Amino acid sequence: MCGIIGIVGQSEVASALYDALTVLQHRGQDAAGIATIDGNRLRLHKGQGLVRDVFDQGSMLRLRGRVGIGHCRYPTAGSEAAAEAQPLYVNSPYGIALAHNGNLINTEALRREVFEADRRHVNTDSDSEVLLNVLAHELQVQDRRTLTPEHVFKAVAGTHARCVGGYAVVTMVLGCGVLAFRDRHGIRPLVLGERATATGKEYAVASESVALDILGFKLLRDVAPGEAVLMTLDGQLFTQQCAEPAVHAPCIFEYVYLARPDSMIEDVSVYKARLRMGEKLGEKIRRLMPDHDIDAVIPIPDTSRTAAGPLAQALGVPVREGFVKNRYIGRTFIMPGQSERVKSVRRKLNPIALEFRNKNVLLVDDSIVRGTTSKQIIQMAREAGAKKVYLASAAPPVRYPNIYGIDMPVTSELVAHDRTVEEVERILGADKLIYQDLDDLIWAVRDGNEALVQFDTSCFSGEYVTGVEPTYLRSLESARSDGAKAERREAG
Repeated sequence: MCGIIGIVGQSEVASALYDALTVLQHRGQDAAGIATIDGNRLRLHKGQGLVRDVFDQGSMLRLRGRVGIGHCRYPTAGSEAAAEAQPLYVNSPYGIALAHNGNLINTEALRREVFEADRRHVNTDSDSEVLLNVLAHELQVQDRRTLTPEHVFKAVAGTHARCVGGYAVVTMVLGCGVLAFRDRHGIRPLVLGERATATGKEYAVASESVALDILGFKLLRDVAPGEAVLMTLDGQLFTQQCAEPAVHAPCIFEYVYLARPDSMIEDVSVYKARLRMGEKLGEKIRRLMPDHDIDAVIPIPDTSRTAAGPLAQALGVPVREGFVKNRYIGRTFIMPGQSERVKSVRRKLNPIALEFRNKNVLLVDDSIVRGTTSKQIIQMAREAGAKKVYLASAAPPVRYPNIYGIDMPVTSELVAHDRTVEEVERILGADKLIYQDLDDLIWAVRDGNEALVQFDTSCFSGEYVTGVEPTYLRSLESARSDGAKAERREAG
């Protein structure tokens, strides 16, 4: 769940990359970085923290060039160190910088291949560095003094053949340009845009269309699964399919939570999809509670706001803003540890007591993962005077880990794993808990683009489109637990 951006422009691009990263900040708040091509040199600045904290006037002035890439990082398990801030760089061959969103599930096998067969050294625990070295090797075997699009695409095909997982990648190759590609299932999002200037066309790729919007780029389309896009230094655009056809299965959690509502992904408006989620959820609640006593629907800021409107309309009750959000607290979903998440909920949200006092309220959230936040918010509603507190989730129960770049907790830390809805209801302290049905969630997204036949719904269904070895899931459990993360932070 990182944010990536790449631009080949007609003028200096550092400020445009910075602006794009600020609107992709929701995809990662741990670290940020920008790399540019300045003649024959690569300029790079990165660090831990928010975009606004990593870059200052001096660093921005040093990022000269009209070609560049940027990244904001959301740390997945084992990739939390400062050295793993991106873009990552390797000097051979040509000089390559890479920014990556997603996760490889065959990282350890690739790490051995890279060392034993490719004779390359990986210095961190990051799968992004492994991917960078795989691509670097595939470019090197082309054995070309000057790269042509044909040889670049052969290298991407070789990379796809070796890498398994969900990934969207933007790279910058000195002497060549910006290269972007997406996994063969299209799990992680990537869009292509174009902007006309007085001196020619400019091209950009990004995780979400909102990054193109803010820069004045026209959204051309999504990068296809397995496709590579090469934007050369002289401003030409080349594209080619570089992987065998596979099941197209974009991540449905992008629409539930990860993406901004003003983005378009796979020709589907995230905003419209969330409206339809609310509509379907409202219909379900009306079936389950035909004689409901709900006085008001209260969204839990911010992602669930869009769904709350049509939900309330279906129930015939008003929507009320019951919580004021502190804008300077990060997303609790990606906080590093349980104790930090617990503290952050109270810092982040403050109830408006008048909206709860002596009322039966229905709280609406986009999803329920650990349940820690939901339990606290329900308690806050009761403390504010609510008589009954119902809870509705715009997503189905999250019962399985995500292995394609969303650092969901281990199964033992997922509140819905191996539990019935009634058991979760009691744990959270709700008077009633209603989840979205998976079929309704799929309809809510697919209604925007009926060409979408399948989605990655693994965190709800436990079905992994790439296939997955049980040993990988066990190793992931070990790496992702809050205890393991705490040990890494102490050791670091």
